[in-house]
Amino acid sequence: MDLARRRFLLLLSGSIAGLAVVQPAVAKTINGLQQQILPFKSLRLPIPLPLDGLDATAQTQQYQVFQVEDSLEIPKGYNQELLVSWGDPVGEARFGYNNDYLALIPLTPEQALLTVNFEYISPLPWRQAFREVVGKNLPYSSVQAGLLPYGGKIDAYSLPKEAPLRLEIEQLAAEALSDQGLGVIRLQRLANGGWRRNPGPQDRRITGLSGLKDPSQLLRSTGPAVAVFNSANRQGYNDGLGAAIIGSFGNCAGGSTPWGTVLSAEENFQSQVPEAVYADGSSFPPASKPFQCTEQALNGLGNPFGLAGNKYGWMVELDPANPQDPGTKHTALGRFRHEAVAIRADAGKPLEVYSGCDRRGGHLYKFVSQGVVQNRKDPANSELFSAGVLHGAVFNSDGSGEWRALLPTTPVAPIAAPVLLPNSDRSKGGAELFKTAADINTYRKQFRNLADLYSEQGAILIDAHFAANAAGITGTARPEDTEIDPRNGDLLIAFTSGLPGDEGVPDQTIFKGPKGQTPWNEGWIMRLRESGNGKFNWSMVASGGKPQEGGLGFANPDNLAFDPSGALWMVTDIGTKEQNDYRNGGEFGNNACWVLPTSGPQIGQAFCFAIGPMECELTGPTPSADGRSLLLAVQHPGELHGRREQGAKEARGFELQNNAGKSFQQLRWVPLGSNWPDGSSASWPRPGVVVIRRSDGRALLSPY
Repeated sequence: MDLARRRFLLLLSGSIAGLAVVQPAVAKTINGLQQQILPFKSLRLPIPLPLDGLDATAQTQQYQVFQVEDSLEIPKGYNQELLVSWGDPVGEARFGYNNDYLALIPLTPEQALLTVNFEYISPLPWRQAFREVVGKNLPYSSVQAGLLPYGGKIDAYSLPKEAPLRLEIEQLAAEALSDQGLGVIRLQRLANGGWRRNPGPQDRRITGLSGLKDPSQLLRSTGPAVAVFNSANRQGYNDGLGAAIIGSFGNCAGGSTPWGTVLSAEENFQSQVPEAVYADGSSFPPASKPFQCTEQALNGLGNPFGLAGNKYGWMVELDPANPQDPGTKHTALGRFRHEAVAIRADAGKPLEVYSGCDRRGGHLYKFVSQGVVQNRKDPANSELFSAGVLHGAVFNSDGSGEWRALLPTTPVAPIAAPVLLPNSDRSKGGAELFKTAADINTYRKQFRNLADLYSEQGAILIDAHFAANAAGITGTARPEDTEIDPRNGDLLIAFTSGLPGDEGVPDQTIFKGPKGQTPWNEGWIMRLRESGNGKFNWSMVASGGKPQEGGLGFANPDNLAFDPSGALWMVTDIGTKEQNDYRNGGEFGNNACWVLPTSGPQIGQAFCFAIGPMECELTGPTPSADGRSLLLAVQHPGELHGRREQGAKEARGFELQNNAGKSFQQLRWVPLGSNWPDGSSASWPRPGVVVIRRSDGRALLSPY
């Protein structure tokens, strides 16, 4: 049995200390077993994989020419229906852009509420389709032209309020922020196992500008950072709103609570507002993140409205069933580029929340509440988010680890250089790059603990990533999802890529490829098991990558979800520019959705269930409670080239290997742009959510 499958058996068996005992049936080849166990055949990707059922000679022949498709491909015997897409009415607003995390919360046996995150704007396809989808004109070209004398960016907030350029910038930025945030729509269950929209009083949007004009829609905040927001004396910018907050944007991953609320993670807020803060936690001024508008970039969207950067990058809680709930940002959970959230709510114990910071060298965090859970389904549990301690994960190379609290008393013990640390001149704020061990030693002598760097606990949490760097929290490999294993309570973490970045580096003693390769781009799934007293054990139990390199055949794992049968669903996050390119996993083709059986003779294999259209990411896989349907978001189709014009495609060459390890050349035809979901050459690409179900109405993975 190959190494990749043996490691994956650790994931499925829940073993950390050693390999699970493998039944003889598990070692059989998949041929002849697939139809008995899973009711679909793994879809064929552009690269040869053991599951394609071909011998090495046939692989060389059949993969020499490959046509990539601009469609959502699913197996035979399954149907897909578009549930909702960008621009559709939602309450008094519209369904937003780049739908990501999905949460399906039941209302009755036949109705449910779907909460949807809207992450960001893809400028090219967004502006191309805006007039047709929304029915308005965008001043995009006019703003671009107006910014040319300023190098494409400007501090719009400092312009006169009635200046024509500022008014156009505000109009453009307002539309872009309206397409971000969260949305709630009511659904009706169908007899065939699918869903359709059934609009109700709960249907609504929380946008990036909620509360700007109507104070009743301002988001609330709880926790230690509230004192910073309310402070009359501060080093930096004051938006004049106290603890109230305008809107939410950059909403990427998320999770649901046992008591029926939804948590939405604000991720790449640094693209729209200043990330840097002062030692007291106050924000840099809007001018430090100017508005920018180019062909492929639309950034600094908070600048025209004077948004305070320290109020974004939080975890937002929303009660989808309560139309009067504007949303609450819980600052005790920390401010960073939030991805993922997993909740452990056991009666008689503190509430625990796991989350990750999706940046190269970002950290894994755990919040532990001060109070304890009395009843898992009690809505009063939301109050537990307001007080507790945020910890960062410190991984040791021997498979052990510990949770280190981020408190004023925590010693300064920075991770290895190069590292960004809170600026040594605390009057300047922001972060400073330290390149040598000697410089770090000098820093440690200057600052003994986090209290020497920050004025109060709220400031530490506002600057959580850089405080964690200073406290020696391990730099990781883009933790994009966390999921509690329902069988044993272990934490599964999807680490998307181990490449280094300009702002951080994963610890390469931890994040190594399946054969020890560094750096390793294709990602991992880790199992983390709590061992008590702030300690844990971890094991890297599934690796992305080609089988010849020790991987399971996928690249860059992202969102994870368990279905009622116990199977693990996973989607991938290959970068838009890398898909079908020659860099960083491009040979794997388009992003895809995978099924990883956790029992039966197919245990230890990864099956491709869906392949996304061009230049997209598949996100938010959400199996229904009865296992008969899968809700899946298609994000940013056509992000790089926009609309596919008259079947445009490009030939690209790849050097691949068959299962025998022999190299051969592949000619790959790659569509340029997308026409998803409508499919006609005249249609604009639009993000949307689909419902996938079995044609016979049975559970998605039940055998025939």
